[in-house]
Amino acid sequence: MTKPALKQPPREPLPTPALHDSSIRNSYTIGRGETGVLTFEPYKSLILPFWAFRTVDIARNSAQVLWGIFEFYCERGDFVGADMTRKFIQMGMTRSRRYANHKGGRKYAKDGKVLEKWTEDDATGQRTEKEEASRIFKEYWQRCTRDESYKKLRDTWSAEKKAVERRGPSIPAAPDTVKC
Repeated sequence: MTKPALKQPPREPLPTPALHDSSIRNSYTIGRGETGVLTFEPYKSLILPFWAFRTVDIARNSAQVLWGIFEFYCERGDFVGADMTRKFIQMGMTRSRRYANHKGGRKYAKDGKVLEKWTEDDATGQRTEKEEASRIFKEYWQRCTRDESYKKLRDTWSAEKKAVERRGPSIPAAPDTVKC
């Protein structure tokens, strides 16, 4: 059973782990689309409770709360948190779109065959509701990708990541003297 999105943003400020732990910041990869959104901790566990798309109202509320979280991370200079939030918003768009396109929200059967799509005769409330939920998330996702502070954070993070990769893994220095 999934929890519906909270009606308001979190009362306590969310942690910004990547600001305090360079191993988190350096291990993060942007990837393609939503890559890593459900596996990159601790951000996954921090953001996931606010993501939902079951109805239009829940999707709208979830997108608004996620936008607030996105802004929070941007304001604090936490690119990883901002990008993970962007990925959750994008996932809201794609998952609700999948439910709008495929009965039951599944694209593939267990045997790998593509499941049937809705037909024009199936223009039910569920299909149109999921289309609207997808549209809501898409608007917020576009806001994220156009956000100037997010773009600056992404560019800074990318430059830092390249510098770390050029240096290679750090090897601890050998001791100057050996005491026996």
